[in-house]
Amino acid sequence: MKPFTFKIGGEAGFGIMLSGLTFSKLAIRSGYYVFNYAEYPSIIRGGHNMVQITVSDRPVAASYTHTDFLVAFNQETINLHAHELVPGSMLIYDVEKPIFPKMAKGVRLLQVPFKKISKEAANSFFLRNTAALGATAAFLGIKMQLLENLLAEEFASKPPEVGKSNQAVAKAGYEFVKKNFADKIIDTLTVLNKKPKQMVINGNEAIALGAVAAGMQFASIYPMTPISNILHVLAPLQEKYNFIYKQPEDEIAAINMAIGASFAGARAMTATAGGGFCLMSEGYGLAAMTETPLVIIEGMRGGPATGLPTWTEQGDLRFVLHAHQGEFPRIVLAAGDAEEAFHLTMEAFNLADIYQTPVVLMVDKQICESGFTTPIFDIKKYIIKRGAMLLKKQTGYQRYALAKDGISVRSVPGVGNHIVANSDEHNEHGYSNESIDNRMAQMQKRMQKLQTCAQKNMPKPVLYGPKKADLTIVSWGSNKGVILEALKHFSNVNFLHITWISPFPVEAVKNILEDAHLILNVECNVTAQMSGLIKEHTGIGIKHNLLKYDGRPFCPEEIITKIKKML
Repeated sequence: MKPFTFKIGGEAGFGIMLSGLTFSKLAIRSGYYVFNYAEYPSIIRGGHNMVQITVSDRPVAASYTHTDFLVAFNQETINLHAHELVPGSMLIYDVEKPIFPKMAKGVRLLQVPFKKISKEAANSFFLRNTAALGATAAFLGIKMQLLENLLAEEFASKPPEVGKSNQAVAKAGYEFVKKNFADKIIDTLTVLNKKPKQMVINGNEAIALGAVAAGMQFASIYPMTPISNILHVLAPLQEKYNFIYKQPEDEIAAINMAIGASFAGARAMTATAGGGFCLMSEGYGLAAMTETPLVIIEGMRGGPATGLPTWTEQGDLRFVLHAHQGEFPRIVLAAGDAEEAFHLTMEAFNLADIYQTPVVLMVDKQICESGFTTPIFDIKKYIIKRGAMLLKKQTGYQRYALAKDGISVRSVPGVGNHIVANSDEHNEHGYSNESIDNRMAQMQKRMQKLQTCAQKNMPKPVLYGPKKADLTIVSWGSNKGVILEALKHFSNVNFLHITWISPFPVEAVKNILEDAHLILNVECNVTAQMSGLIKEHTGIGIKHNLLKYDGRPFCPEEIITKIKKML
């Protein structure tokens, strides 16, 4: 089937986000694949909220520009999204005196009194979103029993009357459509015979679960969009999975707490957005200088300063690679979707322990808060690797002993070994030492970690599509999904997806791009940061860049149009 787009919008407080997630689960349980995308303004209350769910009978990884089914709770939603409607689409609204802007011919306008249905079925005006879900299920051919079961699960932890009220309102909305719009029912999402075992999960949830699966023992996170939901997932799981979560007073405290926990031997993580990482940069260097393992999740949004707090961007690449003064081994990874975020989080914990240095996993708002359809994560092959760690007293122990691979044996307080964690340049024992020979030796030892990591742990980047192509697209981060969607329309285009930023896969990238006939770099920033990084490492200058920096992610149509022009 052609990707079908469901969109629901209204003022904050209408339950827009929950409605979108519930609809996604309905689609998945009916046998479909989904991709969720949400927009909301950076204000405390009110403003326009919107969730868009793209549904397909095949895997789908991005949002399209058209809308097939729009549920509008207010006039603003109609004003903002009516132009996206295409011939044959449906606009379901509950507005007393609606004004319809110019839209495509053949759009069906159907008024459903969500507010009235909610009041009559449950004596409440606050369940209009549930009424809309019931009505939507009826229009699209989704079984009411699926929705009733889902609502029972959603409200299982609430008093029984809450679940019953929602079920009653949903059923009333469903029956209203069956009675009044029987000839308008389109049955687009009837249950498929084949139902793959899958889930819908966003990047934040995937990161949190990846950290738990990796044996994380301590997390300190100060909330900041777009990573805040990581702490919401982790907080209630502490007792069950035996780790400690702390919400400190700010980002500086967050990274310092995590460094302290790691120094004591715990697998530790912190997470923040670009603005918070600014505050963490001093601690970033401290962890590197003291060779303390640490996982840092950096969620990108529009900058500089407060910038676009609730929108997406990829402007932090150079910042993360060069944050803090001086030079030290920075291991930087970048996920392209929720599944990669899960597995790279697990990998980051192993890399941090093995190389005794901070590891940064970069994501962006598009990954953090979008919902991806994925199979149930498989962790059977994952092995926790703590690296060179000494848990017994050793005569003559030297914490920063020189090593050819750059990795000294690490110990923890309390086992009898003498340890000094010194932020000044230090000798093998950790005592300050500013001599030329010592500085050279310790600096070279630390930097050797990157070469060792590149040789032993860094995989080759993935090339999607044919090995030989007329056009090669190169990109990173959340652009992965939208590019793969675009590639469905071309047999002569391939895509190089880069997930390791530092160390950089120089030879692999160089070999692929040197053979490329034509190269297009795609990024959500204004200066083509990945393109510059590729030239820095390989000498290959990419002439064609498709850049976007308005806070919105790419849509497949934009990529498709650019490909056609270049070809």
